[in-house]
Amino acid sequence: MNVLKEYTLPFVGLKDGKHEFTFEIDTTFFAHFEFTDFKKADLKGLLVLDKKPAFLELHFEVQGQVELSCDVSTEWFDHPIATQFDLIVKFGTPSDNDPDEILVIPEGSYQINVAHHFYEIIVLSLPLKRVHPGIVDGTLKNEILEKLKALEPKEEKLNGQEDPRWNKLKDLL
Repeated sequence: MNVLKEYTLPFVGLKDGKHEFTFEIDTTFFAHFEFTDFKKADLKGLLVLDKKPAFLELHFEVQGQVELSCDVSTEWFDHPIATQFDLIVKFGTPSDNDPDEILVIPEGSYQINVAHHFYEIIVLSLPLKRVHPGIVDGTLKNEILEKLKALEPKEEKLNGQEDPRWNKLKDLL
């Protein structure tokens, strides 16, 4: 837990107002959460804590890049990350009905650990389908891509005409 100790912020001694904290987020950070989708991570996290008399406002920003594996070609590529998230921290009794943007912590708490929030923000900002930019613009040459292109179904034509079996389906559109 020593890796995430720097993400614990004691807010009791802080004056009301805005306070900025910066974090270097790398591969060891994600190893703590047993997240292995990244080969390498180089991210900078910024947290602006706005302390109010009755609650806290947290504004998270993350920028940098991570090295991901392409879902199509299995090649590694750098994917830029630029995301932000706002969170309100209230004091009281947590319930199951609290929205995601509000975190309720027990009365008398004097610190908050923001590591898990940074982790969630980054992981949720990743695309569902990870495609190498070289595939999109056609510059990536790879044995897997060549094999996929060879196995791609080809449109068959009978005597230079389309297959009549599909014409009735076109009428449905």
